[in-house]
Parts: sequence; C-alpha cells; structure tokens
Amino acid sequence: MSRYRLKMDSPLGTLQLFATEDALTHLFLPTYKLPLPVGAVDNAEHPVLLETREQLHAYFEGTRTEFDIPVSQEGTDFQVEVWSTLQEIPYGEVWSYQQLAETIGRPKAVRAVGAANGRNAISIIVPCHRVMGGDGSLTGYAGGVDAKRWLLEHEGYTFSDTSQLTLF
Repeated sequence: MSRYRLKMDSPLGTLQLFATEDALTHLFLPTYKLPLPVGAVDNAEHPVLLETREQLHAYFEGTRTEFDIPVSQEGTDFQVEVWSTLQEIPYGEVWSYQQLAETIGRPKAVRAVGAANGRNAISIIVPCHRVMGGDGSLTGYAGGVDAKRWLLEHEGYTFSDTSQLTLF
C-alpha cells in the first residue's frame, strides 16, 4: 500500500499529514510521540492531503468546526471504536475519560479508553484533545499538553469554567 506525506505550517508548528490512496492515516503535531510511518512519499498534489490541508487552514482561521476527511487508522476493534467515538465530541466541548468509556458501553474501561486515546494517530481531525481528566485536568496529550491547551482554547474552552466539562 502506497503512503503519501504532506507537511504544512500551522499555529502549532509544522504538521505532517499522511494518507493512503483514499484516506488520511496520520496527522502528527511537531512534538508527537508515536513513530512516523515509514516509506511515505512526499506528494503536495495528493487529493486527500490537499483537502485535509484546506480544512485545517479553515479550522485554524476559525471558520471550520467539523471535518469531513476520510480517515483510516489501524488498531484493535476497541481502539477503532474509541477513535470513532471521539469524532462525536462536539467542537468546543470536552468529555471526561469516564464519559467516553460509558459512551462506548464499557464504563469500567476508563484506563483502556485513555490508552486508546493516546494512540490516536490523527490528531485534531479525530479530536482526542477534547478528552480530559474527570477533575478537569488536562492530562497527557501525544502532541504535548501546551498544544492540547491551545487547541481547546482555540475552540472556546475556558479552563476556569469546569461546567463546560461533561462529567458522569
């Protein structure tokens, strides 16, 4: 399977986008801690990568709150379910790990949900940054806690108002 890469500037630094022929597979922030895909060919004309870049520019400009990019991630059935559910978290809102676990019908799997969240390879588009600790703490983020804070503030989240955190 061929894999393609496009780098783009953003307020968070240089993002690296990776895609197959028909879907986005990775979106890495500069400080992302997962290994980069190997064997990707730079392609500034790839349609999925170009559309992703356009939608991300609009997001960073504040004119886009949802993405409609085809995505594909490899993982366990559980991880894929968590990543799919992340896309249900509305722009500007945050959920707790507990809420995410309950939403997928696994209320005791909070730690496993956190681990799956941390393995999400498509940052921003699959909004793992919208999940916080049950007490409103930022907790970890593969792109760095500063990036997580920036993304949430960009989406209008106010850290002094924990009523915005949906708790179960």
